[in-house]
Amino acid sequence: MTAYLVTGGAGFIGANFVRLLADQRPSTTITVLDALTYAGSRTSLDGLASPRFAFVHGNIRDAELVDQLVAAHDVVVHFAAESHNDNSLRDPSPFVDTNLVGTFHLLEAVRRHDRRYHHISTDEVYGDLPLTGGDRFSESTPYNPSSPYSATKAGSDLLVRAWVRSFGVRATISNCSNNYGPYQHVEKFIPRQITNILDGGRPRLYGLGANVRDWIHVSDHNEAVLRIIDDGMIGETYLIGADGEADNLTVVRTLLHLMGRPVDAYDLVPDRVGHDLRYAIDASRLRRELGWAPQFTSLEQGLSQTIQWYRDHQEWWRPQKAATEAKYAATGQ
Repeated sequence: MTAYLVTGGAGFIGANFVRLLADQRPSTTITVLDALTYAGSRTSLDGLASPRFAFVHGNIRDAELVDQLVAAHDVVVHFAAESHNDNSLRDPSPFVDTNLVGTFHLLEAVRRHDRRYHHISTDEVYGDLPLTGGDRFSESTPYNPSSPYSATKAGSDLLVRAWVRSFGVRATISNCSNNYGPYQHVEKFIPRQITNILDGGRPRLYGLGANVRDWIHVSDHNEAVLRIIDDGMIGETYLIGADGEADNLTVVRTLLHLMGRPVDAYDLVPDRVGHDLRYAIDASRLRRELGWAPQFTSLEQGLSQTIQWYRDHQEWWRPQKAATEAKYAATGQ
């Protein structure tokens, strides 16, 4: 029986990964290590129970705890991260502590105990692309981060590469485009707009809504992660994307249409500092070498499922909503 340690497993992508692993791999045990910061919720793991599942409330910056947990598991999947760009602009220090120092402690532990390690990262490490043209990020794109968040994620990726080369750590890396789906905190773009509409409010867009993201449903991302853990080449990086490019205005108009509201019922707010223009992923290596393909082949299909989840699980997101909107209101967003 394979024992998985999942850091950040009470966060958005991590919790979905844990549920996928529990459903698809009945011969596994799963331990989640999570600090339960504001973006993590124990309720995202409701229904998972011992003996196959265990939860540890702790921080990846706790080197002793990390070492004990890594020693007791076969595979470490590292989702834990500070991940909100706006927060990193206000205070970069938690991003350095978690994304860099925390990753260092994990790498040292997997090195000591010779454990399989998979590192979850973001396409934001590559910077951004022009709004026009067909350029896309690939595994060979140079790093060019533009925020404290993306800079610390880029740094953590480079730590992993160095530990593979210098110490023989058995690691892979994946850099993914923007995820959406169930259990995502309402501070993030898509769930914020959905929950605003559900509450009778209006979506809010930075600038003119022209910034482009490459969207992927969280279940498709996590299926790809499992494929990389199983079949990926040690030391290699794989980009995960579902050809889901859309500008923010198109996303908001699609949400309004799917939820029965006029497609122009949104407000514009001042753009944020350093707002990346466009992300786009070339995931051809993942598809070609590992045979992965997304199940949600259109953004509208995935958004419909996501809207329904937030309609059906208001008890999960409502406790977060008021505080989140108050924080945005204080900055005029």
